[in-house]
Amino acid sequence: MAGVNKVILVGNLGRDPEVRHLEGGTSVANFTLATTEVFKDKNGNRKEQTEWHNIVAWRGLADIAERYLKKGMTVYLEGRIRNKSYEKDGVKHYTSEILCDSLTMVGKKESGNGASDGGSTTTIDLPPDKTDDLPF
Repeated sequence: MAGVNKVILVGNLGRDPEVRHLEGGTSVANFTLATTEVFKDKNGNRKEQTEWHNIVAWRGLADIAERYLKKGMTVYLEGRIRNKSYEKDGVKHYTSEILCDSLTMVGKKESGNGASDGGSTTTIDLPPDKTDDLPF
């Protein structure tokens, strides 16, 4: 039986994407996404809990991220979880990242004078890339 590894996130970019262009022309973008859960505690007080996610986008999505995504933007994305480990100064560290498969920019489109001209969304959905040519 096949497994399912699917993540859906809606949140705000914590920083502008950092894009690298690897040998052979492959692009990879890295950025953080904050998702915030709002709830009431047992005393009825409003609480917020923010989780930070490391996002990785490859090829066409990396190019789109480089051109259009900016810190603070709200995005909807779908992807897969990848867990990694590395050793630094003799200590093993673990990290999780989301491999982005599709991306939708959510929010209001700003006109030239700073006024909003209504809500808009832009969806970027690329066909799945072949993973056999990834550099790792």
